[in-house]
Amino acid sequence: MCQSEARRGPELRAAKWLHFPQLALRRRLGQLSCMSRPALKLRSWPLTVLYYLLPFGALRPLSRVGWRPVSRVALYKSVPTRLLSRAWGRLNQVELPHWLRRPVYSLYIWTFGVNMKEAAVEDLHHYRNLSEFFRRKLKPQARPVCGLHSVISPSDGKILNFGQVKNCEVEQVKGVTYSLESFLGPRISTEDLPFPPATPCGSFRNQLVTREGNELYHCVIYLAPGDYHCFHSPTDWTVSHRRHFPGSLMSVNPGMARWIKELFCHNERVVLTGDWKHGFFSLTAVGATNVGSIRIYFDRDLHTNSPRYSKGSYNDFSFVTHANKEGIPMRKGEHLGEFNLGSTIVLIFEAPKDFNFKLKAGQKIRFGEALGSL
Repeated sequence: MCQSEARRGPELRAAKWLHFPQLALRRRLGQLSCMSRPALKLRSWPLTVLYYLLPFGALRPLSRVGWRPVSRVALYKSVPTRLLSRAWGRLNQVELPHWLRRPVYSLYIWTFGVNMKEAAVEDLHHYRNLSEFFRRKLKPQARPVCGLHSVISPSDGKILNFGQVKNCEVEQVKGVTYSLESFLGPRISTEDLPFPPATPCGSFRNQLVTREGNELYHCVIYLAPGDYHCFHSPTDWTVSHRRHFPGSLMSVNPGMARWIKELFCHNERVVLTGDWKHGFFSLTAVGATNVGSIRIYFDRDLHTNSPRYSKGSYNDFSFVTHANKEGIPMRKGEHLGEFNLGSTIVLIFEAPKDFNFKLKAGQKIRFGEALGSL
């Protein structure tokens, strides 16, 4: 036997040894292709996890026999975030022993940079459970409301994006958009509106703009876990309608918002619509992972994060009745609602063309500070 053949001997034996597993894998993948989609997803999920966790190329041989990993986005969407959020919500309600409160809350304060000097009650022993600590109130002087500007920040947080709405698409972060109609849902009946739409037809954006010469604007504010968790009315306006979209509870941090297109349309959210002095105005509270509930103080019928829901469904509720033909009046800075952890507030409103935001993308902002004015 020549030297070259001697060198190739182990390679030939390895090739023969690999031949049988590849045939077996092809047969197995053929069986998997005949399975139902849920069963197929369940079987391929463990391999996909290993594919992303193991060192690069460790499972590359599987691609030679026809296996493809589930995308990272699909893998993340398959995580039962609603179930985890409900479990987290119940854990938050568990009363902590008096001796355990200070170390638990101190760890949270240190991790997320919470400023307890602004809290109405600084004593950590006062908060019986994590839920009470998350929803802590502030001292009255901690957040002065700006009276010089027409729109203020409804919450503490980080400005992800802002500007005019163009082509019925809204940016959740720079370069990543979502559909305006998918986010707000179909236009509500004109009987529930305190004002008529400007155009009977045309794009969804044009249906929201009620007055000639106005433009549609948006602003996205991300609330981190360490931020103040209540949100307030950003201006003087009247709430006429509430639409609740049950949905996923994926993380809404800026990194995830860059990763998943139309993230805000997938997640559970509560859309409040109405009008202010310049026309249409809406505030949407978007749920997120571990946000066990979204609460609107004047809406006792609202129940979020229910165990079961139909994908793509939504529930409408009108605050305009025969007894109250205007809706719920809100004053600028008035308490509106709260989250159980961190999440996102999205404002979509119409205003004259000379409306200017006083913001920079990525800046930190606090409730009561100016968003923009004419």
